[in-house]
Amino acid sequence: MNKSKTPLALASLFLWVGFVGAISFLESWLKFQAPGITIPLGLGIGRLVFGALNKVEWVFAILIFISLYRAKEPVFSLKYTYFLIPVVILILQTVWVLPVMDARAELRLQGNEVSPSNLHYYFVAMEIIKVACLSLLGIRQLKLWAGKVDE
Repeated sequence: MNKSKTPLALASLFLWVGFVGAISFLESWLKFQAPGITIPLGLGIGRLVFGALNKVEWVFAILIFISLYRAKEPVFSLKYTYFLIPVVILILQTVWVLPVMDARAELRLQGNEVSPSNLHYYFVAMEIIKVACLSLLGIRQLKLWAGKVDE
């Protein structure tokens, strides 16, 4: 990452990590600890929050991609694997995981029983991998900016 041309990518990278960390690993389980929060209310809040987070994540991913592309960085190379993995995860979450989880939540909100599913575990695993990759890339990019590592 050319440090003189990609401050937007670096900022977006760490903001992305912060948003996912705050929502997926803090807000999502804390809301059910609040007094008066029922399962239906928590599910409704979760659908709203994770739908919004998904859109914000796409903004960060697009900003990073455009910034790297404009800096003539080889975005689709091994050098940026730690960026591409979260993008693939984001695609999977957008087209598969979140729609299925939304449908299951909607069934539950309508009073229907839903069969047990491992989807939440998949989602949590994806979030852990996403945060780890983005964090590792961010640390590497900060070291590049500081001149502590060669490209």
